[in-house]
Amino acid sequence: MTENRPLAPLNFDNSFIRELPADPEPLNFRRQVLGACYSKVQPTPVSRPRLVAYAWEVADVLGLPPQACVTDEFAETFAGNRLAEGMESYATCYGGHQFGNWAGQLGDGRAINLGEVVNRHGERWTLQLKGAGLTPYSRNADGLAVLRSSVREFLCSEAMFHLGIPTTRALSLVLTGDTVIRDMFYDGNPKAEPGAVVCRVAPSFTRFGNFQIFAARGDFAVLKQLVDYTIRTDFPHLGEPSPAVYLKWYEEICRRTAEMIVHWQRVGFVHGVMNTDNMSILGLTIDYGPYGWLENFDLNWTPNTTDASGRRYRFGNQPSVAFWNLGQLANALFPLLETDDIAPLQAALNVYQQAFAEGWQTMMANKLGLQQFNQETDHDLCAELLTILQSIETDMTIFFRRLALLDTHNIQAGDWQLMSPLLDAYYLPEQITPEYQARLGAWLRAYLGRLHGEGLPDGTRRQRMDAVNPKYVLRNYLAQLAIDQAEQGDFTKVDELLELLRHPYDEQPDKEGFAAKRPDWARQRAGCSMLSCSS
Repeated sequence: MTENRPLAPLNFDNSFIRELPADPEPLNFRRQVLGACYSKVQPTPVSRPRLVAYAWEVADVLGLPPQACVTDEFAETFAGNRLAEGMESYATCYGGHQFGNWAGQLGDGRAINLGEVVNRHGERWTLQLKGAGLTPYSRNADGLAVLRSSVREFLCSEAMFHLGIPTTRALSLVLTGDTVIRDMFYDGNPKAEPGAVVCRVAPSFTRFGNFQIFAARGDFAVLKQLVDYTIRTDFPHLGEPSPAVYLKWYEEICRRTAEMIVHWQRVGFVHGVMNTDNMSILGLTIDYGPYGWLENFDLNWTPNTTDASGRRYRFGNQPSVAFWNLGQLANALFPLLETDDIAPLQAALNVYQQAFAEGWQTMMANKLGLQQFNQETDHDLCAELLTILQSIETDMTIFFRRLALLDTHNIQAGDWQLMSPLLDAYYLPEQITPEYQARLGAWLRAYLGRLHGEGLPDGTRRQRMDAVNPKYVLRNYLAQLAIDQAEQGDFTKVDELLELLRHPYDEQPDKEGFAAKRPDWARQRAGCSMLSCSS
């Protein structure tokens, strides 16, 4: 790093805009963009950029030393006030299905890409500002973001990475010094909130919808250009693009998507807005809007107020929604296969179902400390457990973490003694009726019998379980506490949570309070239970 050029280590090679067709209109106004993959656009300058936090691991991936990240130039650049050498800013064009309905052109309405960094390992990373102002795709919105949603995105991006879940990353969170008007629950009560910008980082931000828009418009030439570019850039191991390679590519997207969804289900993460424009072709978790973490286990829970009636994107429905979304991507790609036979594409789509089923079984075996999933016994064992978990308010994270503490030698103990290590997981102890105790006790004995049959020492099993069942997740109320403080100019809780969530599977004795159940005050509080798409 040079003293007056702290961002000089960033090496840009902006192949997306170099190799794909651009919007010929140079002016930045809302419009339908035809025949182009992107529009060049400048971020909107802000008044007083102030760094809230940055992720040093992401900076290191990009080649930036820590001292570069605390400079004025860093804050100015990643708030959108200036472009570093090599940056070429643009917004991409895409469409998508929203809540199951085709929405037409959507695009980067409040996201502006700064370019692609090639790091010292030859990896390509796209930098993207979220909340950096208007683009041609902003529709009726202002292209800005508020601090509360930006804190949530920044923290969750990094929390998911450290949980081992495929995700976009977050480099920085910067206050703009300006206010943004938001009606959080669309109920006619807008208010001014502090504005902020997150710099998101991913190998690519390409979504299912990037391909859908051109298929929907019958623009198959640009569709092919984008597909070929994507394969050559992000999937070069598949070979030179061709109809056969398109099928191999689509099958890999299905596999990656299945892997991502299995991880979501493993930790109780609910995306909240699984529209096709929020689905990454790299199988990354993308667009952290009204997401949430299951506190009490509930297959029907959604964090999204917009989805409160239909619950399309509820926790238990995420696997089938992903399958449906992949079907829409298949429809978009079909014209490129040069055949009328849909069977190969259907076979590739079916790979998702097989990969998810196998991945789910392995995941559940790991969560339960089993060496492998037994087809003869473990379907019933898991189904009964999920029914029991949902029957009364049971904290999912605490339950599975505490399940590792069971002693396989206690199989003959009474119901209450058996379940005693799990008592911290219950929100309403009065729900633990004799009938519930008997049912859980029967399950625990069957489970302990299953463990005993494998003969794995309890210590080894506990280590394995603790490696997949996190002690710490970004509980909704914890994020809200960080937001409350940040809105008062105190960023210590953001930093504290960022450090905590770097080690989600470790016992952190001085941080036990962060592993506690949701407090009663958070049960119905805005930001802790349900969120809107502006959140």
